[in-house]
Amino acid sequence: MTITQKYFLGAAAIIAATLAGTLLVYSRLPNIMPMHWDAHGHVNGWGPKWSIFLFGPGIMLLMVLIFAAIPWLSPRQFEVESFRRTYLYVMLVIVLLEAYIELLIVLAGMGIGVDMTRAMMGGICLMLTLMGNVLGRVKRNFFIGIRTPWTLANEQVWNATHRFGAATFFGCGIAGLFFVAFNAPFWLPMIAILGAGLAPVIYSLMLYKQLDRRGEL
Repeated sequence: MTITQKYFLGAAAIIAATLAGTLLVYSRLPNIMPMHWDAHGHVNGWGPKWSIFLFGPGIMLLMVLIFAAIPWLSPRQFEVESFRRTYLYVMLVIVLLEAYIELLIVLAGMGIGVDMTRAMMGGICLMLTLMGNVLGRVKRNFFIGIRTPWTLANEQVWNATHRFGAATFFGCGIAGLFFVAFNAPFWLPMIAILGAGLAPVIYSLMLYKQLDRRGEL
């Protein structure tokens, strides 16, 4: 079995487990369920319970299909083959996050008390940490990674930005998990999440302009 087959089999197993778990408790769920929460953890969106199959296993399956199609869609010199293992790892992390979100929605539907804001932030921070472990290995492409006009325009900027982003994602992810675990104010993990996303973007612009001034582009 190839590494690609193993990763897709793992993703299929996660989807199957999520579907089976949802079916197991489906009869215990209310016909209309909470589906969306505001920043303070208050429900601000409802939907029929059958929709959890669309927003859980359905989206997970769609994500896997997209990742399966991207190698074929990638233009020449921007292929994902050179970092296939990392690419498939990213797919698996995203599928796991979707499974976690489905679990939270099902628990809320069953009336089990969950602080959705903190639970969601914790999941996102964990994803950032896991992504940070491999972000530096992502090669230039149009589909995953820190895709700014400046990273896409220059391979040196792409590589440097992703090394920087790897440290930023990991550090901010760990900080966010710490804030969530110790019940810190809402804005602290939010700053960690936003910082992880914004810092590499700003870095890519500054590095590109620096190289441009030096005539090194």
